[in-house]
Amino acid sequence: MEDLLKTPGATYIDSDKLSLVEFRKEGKLGIIELTNNRKMNTYSHEFFLQMDRAINQARFDDEVVAILIRNRKAGAFSAGAEISYLLACSTGSKGNFCLHGNEVLLKLEQTPKVVIAALNGHTVGGGLEIALAADIRFMANSPNPEKEYRIGLPEVNLGVLPGTGGTQRLSRVVGNSRAIDLIITGRLLTPDEALSYRMVDYVYNSSEFEEKVMDYANKIANGPKLASGLIKRAVVSGSQMSLHEGLTLERELQNRLFASDDAKEGISAYLERRKPNWS
Repeated sequence: MEDLLKTPGATYIDSDKLSLVEFRKEGKLGIIELTNNRKMNTYSHEFFLQMDRAINQARFDDEVVAILIRNRKAGAFSAGAEISYLLACSTGSKGNFCLHGNEVLLKLEQTPKVVIAALNGHTVGGGLEIALAADIRFMANSPNPEKEYRIGLPEVNLGVLPGTGGTQRLSRVVGNSRAIDLIITGRLLTPDEALSYRMVDYVYNSSEFEEKVMDYANKIANGPKLASGLIKRAVVSGSQMSLHEGLTLERELQNRLFASDDAKEGISAYLERRKPNWS
């Protein structure tokens, strides 16, 4: 949330008239960009409508193998919900706003394509909740060491909790005790601290961040589409099952892969000592 990063004098504009989220493709990589730079990519109902549309575009495009979510301009991935928008909402509207946000992020989490979040700036409140719905998280160090980027869930300072999946997804990533500690104190971490908590998976200096993210994303996008999608499904869906149920799901998905052209090509390429040509 932008107020919690102490940005005095912030002005609010009608987000309905703005492009807040845009989708484009680079080869087999689908890129979802947060574009409301003037407001630190804060979000309202209109934001989630545009995010939902972008996720659907990536999900239903058969050419897209992997999805990259990023901020268009370095400095802020997202500062979460617009405080002015929430103040203008009725209690019922606030509840539906959180429900809609949950539905959109569940769609992102359940999309059978690997989702990579590139956090090139502050990632707080709902911004972190978006990132937690991704599969892999990269974060950049600030180019100015005196103004480090921060990441965390500071909603407690407004007397509320992270209401778009933060309490649930953060606990599954860092464990219950660390999640409770971070949420009840509202403490914001540096990228390196977040890495030590396993809140993010990779941290790079700003000078090499773009190159590292794109190398990783394109490697996934140009790999075996069916295998990467089913690996994600096995992990995400299996983690919500008992071990026995998860192993059953794993075997069923593996049998699908054994029968696929990609598995035949991968095994043949290995035996012939050449690079596979994924279909």
